Amino acid sequence: MMGPAHSLSGAAAWLAVGAAAAGLDHPMPWPTLVVGALICAGAALAPDLDHQAATISRAFGPISRLLCKIIDLLAHAVYRATRKKGDPRRAGGHRTLTHTWVWAALLGTGCSAAAVYGGRWAVLGILFVHMVLAVEGLLWRQARTSSDILVWLLGATSAWMLADVLDDPGNGKDWLFTQPGQHYMWIGLPILLGALVHCVGDALTVSGCPILWPIPIGRRRWYPIGPPKFMRFRAGSWVEIKILTPVFFLIGGASAMGALGVFG
Repeated sequence: MMGPAHSLSGAAAWLAVGAAAAGLDHPMPWPTLVVGALICAGAALAPDLDHQAATISRAFGPISRLLCKIIDLLAHAVYRATRKKGDPRRAGGHRTLTHTWVWAALLGTGCSAAAVYGGRWAVLGILFVHMVLAVEGLLWRQARTSSDILVWLLGATSAWMLADVLDDPGNGKDWLFTQPGQHYMWIGLPILLGALVHCVGDALTVSGCPILWPIPIGRRRWYPIGPPKFMRFRAGSWVEIKILTPVFFLIGGASAMGALGVFG
């Protein structure tokens, strides 16, 4: 899928988690719901770090472009080192390492650890990166016609304000993990979820997605998981724009109301 659909599906997924949490009598404070949805929307772009033409490659100027080149080389090297006889030869690393559950788990765990042990500045850094990505994904038309510096300023301002809101007692920095020293441990969950939602979205397209790596399937370790081929579509096609995008809006809206207790 394309960047806007990925981000929208990420936001909808976290709102659905919020609705489920409310149904299990462990509701999220509204700041956690909002911040988590924005983080998840941004994180749903992150797996395309292996693609130098993706939205994320432009998000942070030369830094993200260089990072994309490095991740592409790393992913390609891992693919070559772990491929089985049934896996085709590839010229690059797109839709390999960063499109797996292993990468999603490592990214989510790493961000949780950084938030817990790195303190406020680590939290601000995580928020800044994902706020910028959320703007690039959800407001992509405006982002592309605006200066990068304006988008970064919006991301930095949003990160600072949201961290201040979360820091207030009862506003969610200790949601789910309440023991001393565990504040913000939850922040890795929307990052993990966003990466997985991205992979599921790509699995619906014609190329599929090797989400289950390194688990071998038949003669392949990088098996492109997906529905039957007649149910797949091309990224950016009318199916994505006319059907899936409205569905994501509906799921997100209904889930948000459920998470905030509107239905009960």
